[in-house]
Amino acid sequence: MAVPYGSELRVGLEAVRLAAKVCQSVQSAITTEALAKKDNSPVTVADYGSQAIVCRALKAAFPNDQVIGEEGAAELRTEAGRAFLEQVVREVSAAGVNGTPEEICDWIDHGGSSEYSARFWTLDPIDGTKGFLRKEQYAISLALIINGQIELGILGCPNMQMPDGTVGVIAWAIRGHGAWQQSLSSPESPAQAIKVSLTSTPSELVFCESVESGHSSHDWSGLIAADLQIHREAVRMDSQCKYLAVARGDADLYLRLPTRKGYQEKIWDHAGGVLIVQEAGGHVTDINGQLCDFRQGASLSKNVGMAVTNGRVHPIVINAIARHAPKDA
Repeated sequence: MAVPYGSELRVGLEAVRLAAKVCQSVQSAITTEALAKKDNSPVTVADYGSQAIVCRALKAAFPNDQVIGEEGAAELRTEAGRAFLEQVVREVSAAGVNGTPEEICDWIDHGGSSEYSARFWTLDPIDGTKGFLRKEQYAISLALIINGQIELGILGCPNMQMPDGTVGVIAWAIRGHGAWQQSLSSPESPAQAIKVSLTSTPSELVFCESVESGHSSHDWSGLIAADLQIHREAVRMDSQCKYLAVARGDADLYLRLPTRKGYQEKIWDHAGGVLIVQEAGGHVTDINGQLCDFRQGASLSKNVGMAVTNGRVHPIVINAIARHAPKDA
C-alpha cells in the first residue's frame, strides 16, 4: 500500500537532516566563555541557518504552501544584523547550500506566515534553546497540517541516541502509518517502528519534564507525581525530544503545565511531536483533556498547556492535573 505524502516526507527528512548539520556545526563551537556570558548568538545563527535550509526546500518543492516558522529575517537585513547574517551564510554554505545573503533572508522569511490556511507547514528550527547552549538535547521540528489536522510530523534530535547507541535520531510519523525512527546521519539505514510503553500502573510511570522550571511548573508536576505515587526518577530534557521519549517508551508521561495564566502555546513547539506520539500509540491533549486545535494560526489559543502520555493512563493523569491546579491557572 502506497504511503500518503511520500514526497512531503522525503523533502522534509532531507531538509531536517541538512538543517541538523548546521545546528551540529554551530553547537560544537560553543565555548564555556559564551555560556558564562549568557551569549545566545550561537543559537541565533543556528536558528536562522536551520530555518533557511528547511524553508528553501519547502519553497522549491511546494511553492504554494505557507510556512509558520519561529524566525524572521528583518533583523538580519539591518546594518546591526550584518555580522549575524555573514555567519549564517557561512554555516549554510558549509552544509552544502549556497545562497546569497539576500536569498538566505528570503528563505528565512518564507517561514513568516502566522495565519491558518487549509494546508501549511509549521517549523521550529531549534526547539530547546537552553539545551542547545548546554550542548544537551534540542530538536528540529517540522509538521504538515491539512484542514487543521497534522498529517506528517518530523523531529530531528541530533543528541538523542538510537537503541544501538548511535548518537543522532530522526523520527517521523504519517497519520495512519505508524511512527518511525532512523539514524540521523544514515538515511540508508533501516527505519525502526517505535511504540509507547505498556505501563498502566500510575505509581510506575516515568515522568519526562523540562530541565528549566520556567518552561513548565515543576511545583505543580510534583504535586501530581505525589498524588499518583510516582516513585521513579524523572527524565529531564529540553525540547520536543520529550515527545520522542514518550513515543518510544523511554518515558510514559510529559506535561507542559502553564507557569502563568493566559500563556498560549505556539504550534511549532508541539506539532512535530504530537503525531509521532499518537502514531506510536499514545495520546495527546491539553491539560483539560481537550484535543489540540491547530486551526488558530501560530498559537494554540483554544488550548491550555499539554498532556502527553502512553494513552493507558491519560484519564487518570488529566484528573490528577485538575485536582492540583493552582487557583490562578
